[in-house]
Amino acid sequence: MSSDAPNHAQPAGHPHHQVIPGEIPVPHGPPASDSGDDSVFGTTPEERRIFSHVTRPDDSYTPEGVYWADLPLAQRWTFVSAVDRKAAKEELATIGAMVKKDPLSPLGWYFRHAVIPGAGLGLEGYVLFSIGNLEPLFKQVWPECWGKHQVCSTNWVASVTYLEIIGIMVGQVFVGVIGDWVGRRWGLIQDAIIMFIGLLMLTASWGLTLQGWVICYAWSLFFYSLGVGGEYPITATSSLENVSSSGRLSTKEDRLHRGRRVTMAFLMQGWGQFVNQVLLIVLLVIFNSGSGSPPYSQSAAQYAFRLSFAFPAIGTLWLVYYRTWKMPNPSKQLAAAKARTSVTGYDVTALKYCFSHFGGRLIATAGAWFCNDVFFYGNKLFQGQFISVISHDPKNLLTNWSWNLVNIVVSLAGYYLASFLIDNKMYGRKMMQQVGFFMCFLMFVIPAFKYDYYTSPAGIHAFQAMYFLSSFFNQFGPNSVTFLVAGEVFPTPIRATAHGFSACMGKAGALLASVLYNYIDTKTKFLVVPWFGLAGMLLTYVFLPDTTGLDLKEQERRWRYIREGRTEEYHGVAVNPKHLSVWERMMGLAKTYDPEKDWKAKVADMRKEWEDVQAARGPKETENNHADHGMGDDGEFSQEIHEFFKRSAPPGLHNRGVLGEKIAIDSDK
Repeated sequence: MSSDAPNHAQPAGHPHHQVIPGEIPVPHGPPASDSGDDSVFGTTPEERRIFSHVTRPDDSYTPEGVYWADLPLAQRWTFVSAVDRKAAKEELATIGAMVKKDPLSPLGWYFRHAVIPGAGLGLEGYVLFSIGNLEPLFKQVWPECWGKHQVCSTNWVASVTYLEIIGIMVGQVFVGVIGDWVGRRWGLIQDAIIMFIGLLMLTASWGLTLQGWVICYAWSLFFYSLGVGGEYPITATSSLENVSSSGRLSTKEDRLHRGRRVTMAFLMQGWGQFVNQVLLIVLLVIFNSGSGSPPYSQSAAQYAFRLSFAFPAIGTLWLVYYRTWKMPNPSKQLAAAKARTSVTGYDVTALKYCFSHFGGRLIATAGAWFCNDVFFYGNKLFQGQFISVISHDPKNLLTNWSWNLVNIVVSLAGYYLASFLIDNKMYGRKMMQQVGFFMCFLMFVIPAFKYDYYTSPAGIHAFQAMYFLSSFFNQFGPNSVTFLVAGEVFPTPIRATAHGFSACMGKAGALLASVLYNYIDTKTKFLVVPWFGLAGMLLTYVFLPDTTGLDLKEQERRWRYIREGRTEEYHGVAVNPKHLSVWERMMGLAKTYDPEKDWKAKVADMRKEWEDVQAARGPKETENNHADHGMGDDGEFSQEIHEFFKRSAPPGLHNRGVLGEKIAIDSDK
């Protein structure tokens, strides 16, 4: 949790005493020369002190200037643990101060930083989980349609699931492209509007016959799913890029807590499922004459399913309002990225570069998501089997729904633990996904080869335990990680497109499962599903880079080098072997990593960025010598760096418009 307080720079008259977040203490050296002759970066202690919080931040580097990933394992563990303890202590102190001022303020912080960013996914989890919950109710109330298919076509009943998944896939790809083309804000608003209209359609779905109703219900769900699909790329990218409070992008906060922030938004999906299950239980009991046991009346089913869609429609309408009037800047980082390359529409060049430079990453994100969704939908295989053995009344919906509720709570525990450890540099994204895939593999492969025993009364409790463990490790593993890394490992101009494509491939896995499971028996399903876990683990190991502890700004810096055709000139930590996949290391990308060369190059990059910004500023913006320097408020560009660049600017820069005039005036004083 980061503080919302602004970081005020001290006046330039006291440059050597300015407190800079993440600064490594270095003895003060002699002041830099105004002539610009002493501007070879890194040659004086003064320059290293000024730029230390940028080039050697203390959350990533030791006092000796060694990057955490370059340390021996024991020293790395010690350093990472110390950084994590310090960050946790600061957060606890912040929470304590908030509670002291207002006991409910931490809840307000959580609402702003987790609930609101993840509201769309919460509504998605609620409604799509409701579809699966309502089907057994429909089968009991209208068996001639949903069960025996006497008055309803088998294909149309099956199309409810197929159209749902296809709608999500179309939405993921389409909104992913829209998010990179028109902007994140448009995608956010568009999704909320589509979901709101879709919920109204689901609530009011009707037909002159049962088959007519099923057709209307299926197409209403398809329309709603278009918005749901768009939530994946647009929520992930907007959560990644709007990193800190008060609209400021903190690079240090990005390194330390980016994964937690995104997964906190994603886990709202689990809360949506929880609320849906509780509400359906309450509605069914209320409208079924106070009983949750069969038989269930048609009126009870009608009220339960229509009200279960009507309630989230109210929340979705509020989401439309909030995203339209309260989220004005979600496209800020995308606009800045396009401005740097003079792109106004969709960045086709960036898309081409994505395949040529990040093709392996696309295989990892799309392939792992595909494997995970086969597991995600296969998890339900357990429940029907153990309920039929341990329950005295398997047809009682409350029995099924109660076990669903237990499973959701277990899943939420997995979501939260993933959020807690996903930024830990000793565990992190890649290890979490590999362990999660492996544990899901075990939980399916063990009962696969002793199926008769584990589905008998003697082994049913072990079978039930494996069901809950598979749910836990799916959330504390690939389900949470795939959502994060599918956007994180790609550059800003095509981030939503890559995320949408990866998510679409994931839903292709769900579609495969939903079709395949109709043609094989349950025992065979357990023999088929586990191997997707091994495949996901292998894809993760070979093709997925570990971006734990690597800030997005540094990844964007490497992207600019790639875009400019200077790939070999980039020497920063984004090509540290720790942050590259096995495939990328085999391709030789790590050979350009050189911390000392990067120190000089990073300062030179900052100077160029500063020169471009200052040259574009107007007279009023530069008339106050100690006013805002015009650079991003990300904790890196300080007033002291601004003054240093002005003092050491080359003489030829004096002729560049407003900047040149300003430097000339300051030099005459």
